[in-house]
Amino acid sequence: MKHCISALTGIFFALITTSHAAVVEVNSAKSRIQVDAKATGHQFCGDLRNYTIKVEGDATTQQPTRIELAWDFKDLKTADEKRDAAMLTWLGGGKPKGSFKFLKSWDESTTGGHAQGILSINGVEKIVAFNYTVTRDGSWVTLDGNVSLDYQNFNLPIIRTMAIMTVDPKLIIRFHLVGEVK
Repeated sequence: MKHCISALTGIFFALITTSHAAVVEVNSAKSRIQVDAKATGHQFCGDLRNYTIKVEGDATTQQPTRIELAWDFKDLKTADEKRDAAMLTWLGGGKPKGSFKFLKSWDESTTGGHAQGILSINGVEKIVAFNYTVTRDGSWVTLDGNVSLDYQNFNLPIIRTMAIMTVDPKLIIRFHLVGEVK
């Protein structure tokens, strides 16, 4: 019985040390979240300049275990104030918000990490999946990836101006998050 308790205690402590949770404090000055869009005759990029984010992961495997991101669309800037104002109107006016909540991740040896989460835009939630990479340099962690989406899936209409210019509904959201493990 004594040996059984010792063995169970050893297994318990091994599980604790192999599954070490770590909080990542994201450095917004070193990080970026961007939206790539194509329109008739040109392309443009939106840069999310302000957001709140919470990131946690397994320090041993570098797998994310929690990512919660929230933002106001007024903080998504495209270098064109008129377009930015039109975007807020297109999103329904007022103070439109967005969010992402991580659900799970998995690895496939040939293609790297994959994650899934709930993306909320315009009050509509959709599950999205995407590839990502994690690199670590000492206490610093970098999480890179992108997700493709169709804004029509979030009950948003096709954007048309002057009857000929259209913004393609297929967007790419790119992220480069840099943080320190605490």
